[in-house]
Amino acid sequence: MSSADVDSLLGPGWAQCAAASATSDTAFLQALLDAEAALTRAQGPAEAGRAVTEAADVGRYDLPSIARRARAGGNPVIPLVADLTEAVGEEYGPSVHRGATSQDIMDTATMLVAHRALAPLLTDLARTASALARLAAEQRDTALPGRTLTQHAVPTTFGLKAAGWRALVLDARDRVTAVRESLPVQLGGAAGTLAAFAAYGAEDATALVAAYAREAGLAAPELPWHTLRTPLADLAGCLAFTAGALGKIAADVLTLSRTEIGELAEGSGGSSSAMPHKANPVRSTLVAAAARRAPQLAATLYGSLVAEDERPAGAWHAEWEPLRDLLRLMGGAARDAAELTEGLRVDADAMREHLGLTHGLIVSERLSAELAPVLGRARAKTLLTELARRTHTEGRTLTELLLEEPELKGLDVTELTDPSRYTGSAAALTDRALERR
Repeated sequence: MSSADVDSLLGPGWAQCAAASATSDTAFLQALLDAEAALTRAQGPAEAGRAVTEAADVGRYDLPSIARRARAGGNPVIPLVADLTEAVGEEYGPSVHRGATSQDIMDTATMLVAHRALAPLLTDLARTASALARLAAEQRDTALPGRTLTQHAVPTTFGLKAAGWRALVLDARDRVTAVRESLPVQLGGAAGTLAAFAAYGAEDATALVAAYAREAGLAAPELPWHTLRTPLADLAGCLAFTAGALGKIAADVLTLSRTEIGELAEGSGGSSSAMPHKANPVRSTLVAAAARRAPQLAATLYGSLVAEDERPAGAWHAEWEPLRDLLRLMGGAARDAAELTEGLRVDADAMREHLGLTHGLIVSERLSAELAPVLGRARAKTLLTELARRTHTEGRTLTELLLEEPELKGLDVTELTDPSRYTGSAAALTDRALERR
């Protein structure tokens, strides 16, 4: 395999990751050969199946030549079938591609590539979920400002934030797993009727589909899906969701690792070409970049659902490159997310310090609820509004100002204004989230 198969000058997010190898031109050509061999084994005779399987070795074929000749027929199956037939030899050559159409093989190979590429992606999602479970448990009670519409709202905990990230990763895992297990072979013949297979002697052409699925290691579809593109839509959906799930983590880390915030840091930041002091959050950056691209790639796959007639012109052809890009992007993003979360550093002291940036106003919601029964709702609101103003104009904390109010004598103002004691059910929610496996 050439380095071009697994590297990209403009794709550092997926370079050298398992998805790059699993989706390379070499891997796709092997999947096409595997699809052809599985079909011959399913149809028999057994000797032909063995001969085609032996010939289905990607190293025996001139990939650049097949790619160049693909232009004439619009897909690589046509030149490949010619080369495979020649490689198999005169005796069993007629068994190659018997009854199939190019789209049968192309779609099946696409499903094989996706099935193979999703395996390492799932492994990396599991790594990410495990790292986040550890962080959530370790930081279960670490308070930090909750931020809404970019501003401090009320306190939360980093344990709950990490548990929320993990919940998204597990949602992605479940969706990818379900889709991967359902990826089907394609077999319908020229117009999805299986007519040619019966003409070639199949006693039950519909049973041949199940046999083909067993040989290929994929699911058996209820119908040929030449223009019923549910499998591609399912792939688009689970991969786009995974992009969003990992992108959420990246977005939060990028925000919280800003110099002026510094509550989080990547374990090993990237360097700058101009500024020696910088340690850039590169893993988060690459995940965020993938999350920005994925929805548009998925949109192309969704657009191909509009496929005319029994086999369309252009719709299935439009799927190949966006799907490969999507598999590569998400394979790389899952790898980067695993490395990001496994090395993430939490600065609990910075989180604690930032709870005081609003001089105690971060617990104003609690005070509104606690003071209303004591002062009445109107008086409590008036008092808190005035004290909030004074925290800014006088540079004093809300605790100090409340302690001076004669109406509040007897109240434990210090406890009421302690942000770490107003995290609600964050700990219980974290524990509950970590029960999920």
